[in-house]
Amino acid sequence: MKILGVTISNTLLVSQHITNVVSSCVQSEYARRTLRAHGMSNANLHIVYRSVIVAKLLYAASAWYGFSTADDRQRLEAVIRRGIRSGLCPTDQWTVSELVDTADESLFTQILYNHHVLHRELLPERRNCYDLRTRRHDRELTQKDGGLEREVVTRMVFRDSY
Repeated sequence: MKILGVTISNTLLVSQHITNVVSSCVQSEYARRTLRAHGMSNANLHIVYRSVIVAKLLYAASAWYGFSTADDRQRLEAVIRRGIRSGLCPTDQWTVSELVDTADESLFTQILYNHHVLHRELLPERRNCYDLRTRRHDRELTQKDGGLEREVVTRMVFRDSY
């Protein structure tokens, strides 16, 4: 099933979506190489790379990244490595996992503090106990069940909790 451009299988895996994204990125490599052949500077090629390839890789990633397998994540990282090797991407480009972590953190902050539409629906209740150690949030750690630990709010609530 394709929902808002993200392909999800009946087992909640996103392997087909990642295959589509990676093939789309590879197909657009010809256009980037053509731009370089016509004299576009490296700085402008890097801007094109970030605005086309990185945007494709990260589209709705907060929703589907938790459902990806390790092999899927390696295929996404390979796109970035290939871009660095070919010189179309800056050498200091963040990895896909770093970019997704930053996007997840930003979304979670918006949900927590800015009364995002997901605020009432997905956030657990506030905890009513002593603050024995500082946490990033004031929410109760709920019981993990089934596949819900893969969705972004649950991942962020349990992040850095030991």
